[in-house]
Amino acid sequence: MLFPKSFHFLFLTFFLVLKLSAQDKGKLMPLKNIINDIEQQHQVSFNYTEDNIVNLQLNPPKRSLSLEQKLQYLAKKTNLSFENIKNKFINIYKKDNTVQKICGYVFSGIDKKPIENANINSPNIAQVRTNSDGYFELKKEDATTFSISHVGFITKKIVTDKVDSKNCIQIILEPEITELQEIRANAILASGISKNTDGSLEIKPKKFGILPGLIEPDALQTMQQIPGVNSLDESVSSINVRGGTHDQNLFLWNGIRMFQTGHFFGLISVFNPNLAHTISIYKNGSSAFYGESVSSVVAISSTPEKAEKNSFSAGINMINADVYAKYNLSKKSSIEISARKSITDFVETPTYKEYFNKVFQNTTITDFSDKQNINYRSDKKFGFYDATLKYAQKIGLKDQIILDLITIKDNLEVFKSAVAYNINKSQNNILRQQNYGGNLSWRRNWNNFNTTKINVYNSSYELFANQESTTDQNVIQENTVNNNGINLENNHIINSKFSFNDGYQYNEIGITNLEQVSNPDFYRKVKDVLRTHALILEGKYNDTLSRIYFKVGTRINYIEKFKKYIVEPRIQFSYGISKSLNLELLGELKSQNSQQIIDLQKDYFGIEKRRWIISNNTTIPIQRSKQLSLNLFYKKNDWLLDIENFYKKVSGITTSSQGFQNQLEFVRMTGDYEVFGTEMLIQKKMNHFLTWLSYTYNHNNYLFSNYEYPSFPNNFELMHTVSWAGIYEKNNFKIALGTKWSSGRPKTSPDLSQINLSDPLLVYNKPNNTNVHIFSQVNISSTYKWETTNGIQYKLGLSILNILNRKNEISEYYRISSLTNSIEDIQTFSLQRTPNISFRVSF
Repeated sequence: MLFPKSFHFLFLTFFLVLKLSAQDKGKLMPLKNIINDIEQQHQVSFNYTEDNIVNLQLNPPKRSLSLEQKLQYLAKKTNLSFENIKNKFINIYKKDNTVQKICGYVFSGIDKKPIENANINSPNIAQVRTNSDGYFELKKEDATTFSISHVGFITKKIVTDKVDSKNCIQIILEPEITELQEIRANAILASGISKNTDGSLEIKPKKFGILPGLIEPDALQTMQQIPGVNSLDESVSSINVRGGTHDQNLFLWNGIRMFQTGHFFGLISVFNPNLAHTISIYKNGSSAFYGESVSSVVAISSTPEKAEKNSFSAGINMINADVYAKYNLSKKSSIEISARKSITDFVETPTYKEYFNKVFQNTTITDFSDKQNINYRSDKKFGFYDATLKYAQKIGLKDQIILDLITIKDNLEVFKSAVAYNINKSQNNILRQQNYGGNLSWRRNWNNFNTTKINVYNSSYELFANQESTTDQNVIQENTVNNNGINLENNHIINSKFSFNDGYQYNEIGITNLEQVSNPDFYRKVKDVLRTHALILEGKYNDTLSRIYFKVGTRINYIEKFKKYIVEPRIQFSYGISKSLNLELLGELKSQNSQQIIDLQKDYFGIEKRRWIISNNTTIPIQRSKQLSLNLFYKKNDWLLDIENFYKKVSGITTSSQGFQNQLEFVRMTGDYEVFGTEMLIQKKMNHFLTWLSYTYNHNNYLFSNYEYPSFPNNFELMHTVSWAGIYEKNNFKIALGTKWSSGRPKTSPDLSQINLSDPLLVYNKPNNTNVHIFSQVNISSTYKWETTNGIQYKLGLSILNILNRKNEISEYYRISSLTNSIEDIQTFSLQRTPNISFRVSF
């Protein structure tokens, strides 16, 4: 029974083979039809020109043959070349073609799929586009170089001498993640300052032009030119962004949180202006990777975007001298150092004298009594310095390690002696403020679409005062902060429009406050530590064609000590209504666990009287903020108009953090402040001339529900602020003239109707019931740069602050004089006319 079945099977097989053989040896078929059959059978795609296969007919190859065998068969029968690329694409060209051609395939670097309609451009040929398979070809003799471009991808340039004309090349185009360049302002306020699509302002110090009163790109001085940013006492250590206090701003230098921001107790920024490469300022809508602030974020990075050449520069002005050096140790490693020191040890310039008078007015340094039978003599010694170091090392093609170090120090020594009743007494008082920081970061590019960055950081801050008195009393005060942590950040590019970031942050902050008094003896030392974990998720969609930018993220904080979770969502939305007009919506919820308070106005000599403390979640709450802003940005024909309306509310503030010098000075309670306003900037550029006018309206109220006056104006309210500047830049010469006008800050007047002048006791009206006088100031600055034939550059700068020498009142309060037993009106004034000259050499 088995034999007939086997016989039938063999007979059937033999019959089918004969049938297939007869089919293969049947009628001639057009080559194009044969190619279509092979494409369907083997799932491949042929690329060819019609001229090469037209009118060619032949017997089709056997279907049972492999793909390679069929290509060999066709090549033998047609005298054509068949190039097989990964069993997916097959190129057909003539063997005896004397004209050399270049062919290739263009693929996306994201998903490796073919890119259709990519543009192949060369000066000598008409534009060529890729087909649906990403294929193109052109004559080699027509193009020595050509470029491949497509919307959403980085353009690639190809040199034909390096291309093998026998084989098609495979070209990968990497995605281009771009911002909305159509409406980005390349120069806002001054050259080197631009506005990003995420709402932040970016300053490039090395491209910085000039601003009135500034001859160097000081980050914190420049920041005060931005609408909505003020400093009521002209100090970079007291910057108020939309009604907030200075400590509510987050200042980062290469990922290190800085607790000291000013030299000369606030008149000069601690950040060397000749060092920073990028400064990013966020008034609202900051990234979820930024925590520990309820106001603005100022992130300073001294890491260049691309490798730079060796360089050296040195400069001097009427306050300090500095040096900067960048040296490439190898192709993959470099070192960068900077150092700056005050020159007050050697000379007291007119600038120094004006700064000194401004900083130390109404403090214990200058508040010596001249109404007693005591002959006082005082000798003051002041100095500061800062230094930074950066070491960068690339490891292979994917890894980079960067080490950043910074040290900052201000030191004041005051020697006082007095002769009273033929008895000599002397004092040696010391005030020291310093901040050290370090950050070690590792960055790895896993591929073109995934990057990981890890950094470990530490920041240590100290404020120390040793104050002696003629009554043999010695007072020591110390405030120290130790902040360290680790950050992990992953960046993922999903496609040319969408990217996703995630990360984890651990932060530990410890703050110690010490007070020690002799005669009578008193000692108190309090240390608090807070540890926080944060999980960050953030997604970004950026479509340059439809002009839509949307970034949303959230930060989930967990505070170990309080076992408390705080969720902080952030949003940035931007829509380009046209190429000239843009609408922007920003919003955020943020929190902050540390703050600065004032116990007594004469602490630390009354100069840097604020000290850092940590929230205890009861009497010192965690500060929370919510903010929303709507912005309209227009830029066309060198005109720029920027209008932003905002609302902001901060809860959990304490009276001791607000610097009250009225009936609330010794009252301890918690509350909120609420601010809304409008910020406007109009700017016009005409050839080498740039002019702008800004206006800010700021309505800011405290909310203390348990106080007899539950609502009254904020100490940091400036209801109206107007600024104007005219800037001229041509070649190497720059000059800027500008003025700033603002309504006076609030103050509290005494209620004279309830005060007995014979035995006065201060009784006040409602808090902040009136205002100090209007502030008005005119500033000018100019720089000139020239270069010698051997490449050495020189730069000379001149600035004058308050050129009209106007006496501007910046604060006013009242007290009972212990000498006269009368009410004293204490006023503090801004800088008088203050010149400054700088000179710099670089190569």
